[in-house]
Amino acid sequence: MSTLNKLPGLQIYPDSLAAAANAECALAKTADGPRLAVLAEAGAALLADFEGETSEQAGKTLLLGPTSAANAAGLRTHLPWLRPMPLGLRTSAGLGDRLGLATPGHVQAVRAVGGNIAPIFAQQSIREMARTGRTPRQVMDDATWGIFQEGWQAGVGADADHLKTTADIDACAAAGFTFFTIDPGEHVDSAADTDDIPALGRKFDALPWLALETSASALRTAYVGKRIEVEERVIPFDDETLLRAAVKYGRAVAHVAAMYRHLASILAPDAFELEVSVDETETPTTHAEHLFIARELRRLGVKWVSLAPRYVGRFEKGVDYIGDLAEFARDFAGHVAIARAVGPYKLSLHSGSDKFSVYSIAARLTRGLVHLKTAGTSYLEALRTIAALDPVFFRELYVFARERYETDRASYHVSAQLARAPRPEDVAAADLPGLLDQFDAREILHVTFGSVLRWQNTDGSLRFYDRFMGLLRAHADAYAANVKAHFIRHLTPFVQEP
Repeated sequence: MSTLNKLPGLQIYPDSLAAAANAECALAKTADGPRLAVLAEAGAALLADFEGETSEQAGKTLLLGPTSAANAAGLRTHLPWLRPMPLGLRTSAGLGDRLGLATPGHVQAVRAVGGNIAPIFAQQSIREMARTGRTPRQVMDDATWGIFQEGWQAGVGADADHLKTTADIDACAAAGFTFFTIDPGEHVDSAADTDDIPALGRKFDALPWLALETSASALRTAYVGKRIEVEERVIPFDDETLLRAAVKYGRAVAHVAAMYRHLASILAPDAFELEVSVDETETPTTHAEHLFIARELRRLGVKWVSLAPRYVGRFEKGVDYIGDLAEFARDFAGHVAIARAVGPYKLSLHSGSDKFSVYSIAARLTRGLVHLKTAGTSYLEALRTIAALDPVFFRELYVFARERYETDRASYHVSAQLARAPRPEDVAAADLPGLLDQFDAREILHVTFGSVLRWQNTDGSLRFYDRFMGLLRAHADAYAANVKAHFIRHLTPFVQEP
């Protein structure tokens, strides 16, 4: 029986109660927000790992401290289930949180669907961290507090998403991330799809052969004229097929290998896992190109747990799949066969938020060898919460999002048009939440999150941030309920009962 839960004047989040080294830890609700509560014997060694005010309670020392980086680190030290770990080939889902407040709802969704899904609650790309003004440590700590509050003890990963440089890797490794998504998109030559043969030949000869640890002639010998069997499929390679695959992805392969080797030089082999992402490119990844990428990475000694090709159709941000579902299923089945034959490794669905029409296809064809990556729609559920609580403020945010959209859309694959989105003045207050279900308005609201969160007034103060976060913190249960309902829809198709 918990002593912490009985102390007068202390309101505990019931699921957060945990035992550590003959002490009790929990998250307490206070007028100033959540506080860490630790109850231990006087002079207990673990108290040195936490900061806060102490008092004598029930013959022991009670420490009440802030939800600070130091206290989050102390919790991860003494509660091992809070420490991220590699998840291997288990069906997994990344549940990105741009605000640092969505993890309770994410945990509730994972718990509600049950089954076998391994969650990643700490997930953020370097691009998103820059736009929200957060650091890898803050992303990790925010997830830690949410996991602790909800008492999730079944294991978690932590995804340092869309990393492009070794400096990105270093910062995220220092913060305790365990899942590293390498994005070599800047090294992909999409023009290879349409280049004529002479141009392809010149580009092929200029590939970084030293970094690829092979030569043009050796690569031709390995592929040209081969009919490579992949389960029941045969993928033929002639000279043109090889040239297009190598020119398009050769430099990306070299970059991934260099990033992997850097990771392996700073972390133990069992302390991290790698995802390779080539999804944010202009054109789809063919089966021959996928096979080339996988075989060449394997030849270079790279080990990875999941790979995200650029699939057919459009995976735009925050909306359902755009394209022919039958064509997607046929194409995806080929990628699945390659992942099983060369790996096995998981196929990753990037920009996976709200792609409800493809989830059952992906779950069925991969037989669980799949990773779902979502990110921004927890932010949209925050907007849904705000629209219900403060329609005037939400309308102000929508007006601003429309003003910023053409600038902020530049780094995203979106097709929303301002002319198709309802004008703010034409929407009644009661109908404002419905903007989050209208295609164009939804994408406009989605990609402008960074501007909303970081826009400054002339005096340097943040224009929206304090009101935005204050509403969500004051109505945390409402926000968690919206996030939970939204992500139950995401996760349910992937559940496999043991």
